[in-house]
Amino acid sequence: MKKRGIQSRDVAAAKAETLIEALPWINKMYGKTFVIKYGGSAMEDKELCARVVADIELMKLMGVRVVLVHGGGKAINALLKRLDVPVKFKDGLRVTDPDTMEAVREVLIGKVNQELVWALNEYGHNAVGISGADGKTLKAEVVDPELGRVGRVREVDTNLINTILDDGYIPVVASVGCAPDGFLNINADAAAGKIAEAMGADKLIYLTDVDGLLEDVNDPESLIAQMSRAETHELLDSGKLDGGMIPKIRSVASALDSGVQEVVIVNGKADHSLLLEIFTDEGCGTMFTQD
Repeated sequence: MKKRGIQSRDVAAAKAETLIEALPWINKMYGKTFVIKYGGSAMEDKELCARVVADIELMKLMGVRVVLVHGGGKAINALLKRLDVPVKFKDGLRVTDPDTMEAVREVLIGKVNQELVWALNEYGHNAVGISGADGKTLKAEVVDPELGRVGRVREVDTNLINTILDDGYIPVVASVGCAPDGFLNINADAAAGKIAEAMGADKLIYLTDVDGLLEDVNDPESLIAQMSRAETHELLDSGKLDGGMIPKIRSVASALDSGVQEVVIVNGKADHSLLLEIFTDEGCGTMFTQD
């Protein structure tokens, strides 16, 4: 039953104003293709995940073609700890021996992917889960023998993803690639970037655990609101980046070089950060644009 009264009317009016503000953005975004990389704490926390999934579903209802690409680093670490398998990283990439590769497949394809598909399908018949090995979507090659079964995306076949989109579903892609000799572990940031490039995506969004790119990692107030393609390359060459931010910014630069118009890093732990970025005047996070 609807509530009546002046106070309820004022609340409803505020909501209506929000919708009016979003109207030109909805019109602008209709039919666009967005690739969203999802990971970190925003995916591990069930309540946060439910809010992000609701935002994605609303985007779909508003006519945005959404491709969701995910990792699952924390869940992989948890399984490896239970299996007593050492966890090692080099330049932000997970060192992946055969045992680790088995754990990556089990977590990404068998657990995380299916949980995201289930969450999206709570709103209807909305999502189909695949890995990069399905339909040879992510054809990859070994990056460095010292990293083991870590792959670099050599080619993206978008046929399966486009078929899923054209049938009215959201493709949920686990970042596992295929090579002639088996499966490869693909960094999810890099996988999302390569998919965005191959699809000619209008926007690539990284949902992460921070508000965006910080000038000083110890100062949350030092958020960089916007960077050009040239500035992004300068940052990569500066040596200031470390850890997981290296492959992330590398994939940002590659996506811009390949013609993606906008790349955004936003905090997936903030309420409705996706909607604020896409459907409001203010936006949030760090936006990377062409020069």
